Amino acid sequence: MRIGLIGLGRIGAFHAGTLSDMPAIDSLVVTDLVPDRIKDVADRRGAEGVDSVDALLAAGVDGVIIAASTGAHPDLILSCVAAGVPVLCEKPVAPSGADGAALLRRLAGTGVPVQIGFQRRYDAGIAAARAAVESGELGRITTVRSTTLDPAPPSEEYIAGSGGMFRDCGVHDFDIVRWITGQEAVEVYATGSNGGAAFFREYGDVDTSAAIVTFAGGALGVVSNTRYNGRGYDVRLEVHGSRDSVAAGIDDRWPIRSTEPGATHPGGEPHRFFMDRFEPAFRAEFETFLEVAAGKRPSPCTVADGLEADWIAEACTRSAAERRPVRIEEVGVLRGSVARVFGPFHLQV
Repeated sequence: MRIGLIGLGRIGAFHAGTLSDMPAIDSLVVTDLVPDRIKDVADRRGAEGVDSVDALLAAGVDGVIIAASTGAHPDLILSCVAAGVPVLCEKPVAPSGADGAALLRRLAGTGVPVQIGFQRRYDAGIAAARAAVESGELGRITTVRSTTLDPAPPSEEYIAGSGGMFRDCGVHDFDIVRWITGQEAVEVYATGSNGGAAFFREYGDVDTSAAIVTFAGGALGVVSNTRYNGRGYDVRLEVHGSRDSVAAGIDDRWPIRSTEPGATHPGGEPHRFFMDRFEPAFRAEFETFLEVAAGKRPSPCTVADGLEADWIAEACTRSAAERRPVRIEEVGVLRGSVARVFGPFHLQV
């Protein structure tokens, strides 16, 4: 297959390496707003570099992966769909829930598949946790804990356009706790703090956050995020049920140090960032997208799914700012009209 890649920043350049090594991809076409990035990735990965999105879409691609900045997501998705090209877009769907809902309405009836990039759904340990929930072996799900602790903050330039901690970082956790429980969020309570770089506060952001998500079925989601975890990149998921509990991400590379006498676990080199922690998951996600692009299966993570995670993030942002619980319906005012157009959202694997 011939695949296009839009956006060659930190994650886009990483994706280029993964995509160029996949046997099912015969050729890779890349573009970015920065010409030097195009040349660099094209030279290193043997890709074909083009100077615009229009040129990429005219290059005969079978599918496109969008790794550009959040603000560009809606227009890029619409351009791909207008060209009849299936698309996988990195999270979040759009800069706001309202923007995402507007995009969803414009996509109604197009028939071109769109997949939102939440690679944790393809992590082997997390997928096994969901299977345990679905089998019923855990009993009634009481609590799901999801953690994302970055080893160091991104640049000020990145934070300026990221959308904030909850929408940029926590949205991964919000999607996965929703996916794991199979329940919709109804209310959140969130808080945050700043103890690191001054630019977080300057952009109205936080560098450390916590959120409690109440789900319709009674399960509680507990989400913890920070930009400062010096020991490494710590992404874990715990699922606690009335009969049993399971966890993903607790292996020998778990970046934590036990203080129990004689404890030797974990003893491996800690994960340093998403590149090493989730490389197999990204590859599995792209393999799934190739099946979607080939018409062999529907999108497993739709724009509607991504929008649900965005609304949770938006509610958390409001909760932290106003220091109060926030109902999802307060920010997801368009949720009902979207559901009437597209039907109930499906938590697919």
